Amino acid sequence: MPMDRSAFAANTIHFDYDKAIVKASELGKLQPVIAALKASRQNKLLIEGHCDERGTEEYNRALGERRALAIRAQLAKAGISPDRLRTTTLGEDKPAELGHTEAAWAKNRRGELVLLKPRN
Repeated sequence: MPMDRSAFAANTIHFDYDKAIVKASELGKLQPVIAALKASRQNKLLIEGHCDERGTEEYNRALGERRALAIRAQLAKAGISPDRLRTTTLGEDKPAELGHTEAAWAKNRRGELVLLKPRN
């Protein structure tokens, strides 16, 4: 399935340090995603879990997966079939921002949503 990284770029979910809970303040970002998936039932979603550079690679991969699964659970709770939701973890491998500051780390603790469209 072709990937569209721009469709939900504004809907990136950010997480607190060492947490995999979707904060109430982030839930609103999922509403446009839910609406789009309900409107186009053939589309699927890839949820990528990311971490900042702190922690071991193994730990960050597990944390990234928990973050992706937390977003998946919120979407499923809103009525999106789990069969349409794929998850993956990238740990600390693809930072949104390079740097060793709290501001950079905060941007890297995230879940990115990638639209998967069927081939025409």
